[in-house]
Amino acid sequence: MALAEDFFSISEETEIVQAIKEAEENTSGEIRVHLEGHTSLPVFERAKEVFFHLNMDKTADRNGVLFYLAIENKSFVIIGDEGINQKVEADFWDSIKNSVIEYFKIADFKTGLITGILNTGEKLKAHFPYQEDDIDELPNEISKG
Repeated sequence: MALAEDFFSISEETEIVQAIKEAEENTSGEIRVHLEGHTSLPVFERAKEVFFHLNMDKTADRNGVLFYLAIENKSFVIIGDEGINQKVEADFWDSIKNSVIEYFKIADFKTGLITGILNTGEKLKAHFPYQEDDIDELPNEISKG
């Protein structure tokens, strides 16, 4: 867990959380980031476990999005809930993931996540626009495990 705990500085974490808040100003979608040092499971399977463990499938519109990083595995997954996947085009997640990976290739993980988070908020607003009575259903902090 130490690897996940120390991966971002406090100021970098603050910037990422701020990006989540900014993205969620555009959409009723709920965005989370989860860091793990290592997983022995296939990364997509572990990301799905985390998604459900964080109750991301419990949002009213089933519009949760998880950015999952397994640091030692050098792996990254974006998972969107079924409410999103029923409405978006087939390459929706690929285009966001590709923009994130461009920054990850140069070890700029903070900028990669922020770019992906903001792009997600912008793209989701077409299908899940922010509503006046919108409630922030999930915490914005980075979870670690």
